[in-house]
Amino acid sequence: MTVVLVADDDADIRDLVAFKLEQAGLEVITAEDGQQAVEQARAHRPTLAVLDVSMPALSGIDVCRMLRADPATAGMLIIMLTARVQEQDVEGGFSAGADDYVTKPFSPRELISRIQALLTRTRA
Repeated sequence: MTVVLVADDDADIRDLVAFKLEQAGLEVITAEDGQQAVEQARAHRPTLAVLDVSMPALSGIDVCRMLRADPATAGMLIIMLTARVQEQDVEGGFSAGADDYVTKPFSPRELISRIQALLTRTRA
């Protein structure tokens, strides 16, 4: 089963995304800050991570860079899910190694579609 890490300091968003992913048949682990996200990623080695940019302890950008720098997690797919919509924010996410960038407010259906598309492309 595909494991997805959802890291967001907003419990409502974290729970919504986790619920929708579970409905789509994915196994979900969660983190409420950047440090927890790194720990969960290293412990569980998920296939994909959905990271909020603005989190306590470490930002999603920091987490993304750390995961890309670690050979054990470097191949993980990463989607940034954030309210930061400025061009430089999007560029920063991709520069850190994100595979996709979704802005809040977001459509859970679109997020699931993007996740499934990434998973399909990497399995092909």
